[in-house]
Amino acid sequence: MAALTNEQILDAIASMTVLEASELVKAMEEKFGVTAAVAVAAAPGAAAAGAPAEEQTEFSVSLDSFDAAKKIGVIKAVKALTNLGLGEAKALVEGAPKVIKEGLSKADADKWIADIEAAGGKASKK
Repeated sequence: MAALTNEQILDAIASMTVLEASELVKAMEEKFGVTAAVAVAAAPGAAAAGAPAEEQTEFSVSLDSFDAAKKIGVIKAVKALTNLGLGEAKALVEGAPKVIKEGLSKADADKWIADIEAAGGKASKK
């Protein structure tokens, strides 16, 4: 009898139904006196680890804190960026840490952070 290659064995297993594969695993456990639980459990994780992660395309910018001496400048920057009224911008700044804007592109989020930090605030994107 000719020996099967690993690829032939894997192709045969790939064409099995889940029930047939389960029965094969049980038969192998009995024949060789081993447990296949570790190998079976690791297989789905290994496949998922090989998949490329999706790149984030939308970001939220949050005001984390601000220099108290530069509070007015930070309020002005937030007002200009968000098109809020003066009172709303002041309340937003005083409520830090707080999300200022969601759904920004990476470039826009970076610009917002640079503008806020130039005014004396500390901002981050998520």
